[in-house]
Amino acid sequence: MAPKTLYTIPNILTLSRIAALPVFYVLFAVEPQYGAIAAWISLVLYIVCALTDFLDGYLSRKWNEVSAFGTFLDPISDKIFVGFILVLLIEFDRLSGLWIIPVLIIFTREFLISGLREFLGPEGIQMPVTKLAKWKTTSQMISLGFLIIGPFVPFALLGGQILLLAASILTAITGYTYMKAGWPHFRK
Repeated sequence: MAPKTLYTIPNILTLSRIAALPVFYVLFAVEPQYGAIAAWISLVLYIVCALTDFLDGYLSRKWNEVSAFGTFLDPISDKIFVGFILVLLIEFDRLSGLWIIPVLIIFTREFLISGLREFLGPEGIQMPVTKLAKWKTTSQMISLGFLIIGPFVPFALLGGQILLLAASILTAITGYTYMKAGWPHFRK
């Protein structure tokens, strides 16, 4: 049975990712005073938030609580969450110089594909998530974890930057694939 309320556990989990964002900002801001402890708390919070991304979809399907609100909010929550973390990483110098290019690629792809899905939606055309897109998300999520603790663990910063570069390459490939699939619909 579909949920009669917006306040289901899957929807609360989805909203929790957005609610956690100010906590991330505070943890990054106090890092100069508290050092590695703030970064490790950020990493634990990040892992919990990443798990909610898996759990909200899993539980909504398992408990038959898939809702229009959850279907709408989950991908938006994911994009806000990842986008906010990327901006924090730039603001607090985990990513600078040329390492900002992967972030720009990720943001560009997310806006383009969101727009494409919005454009094709009224036509009844769906753009399902590909396996390569899931690999992109996985490498992106792991890279962000490394970057969060980057200054405090040897080679974590460089590892996170390289993984983010790999994620941006997968991002560009999947973005191209989606745009190529959507291109014929622009000619109508």
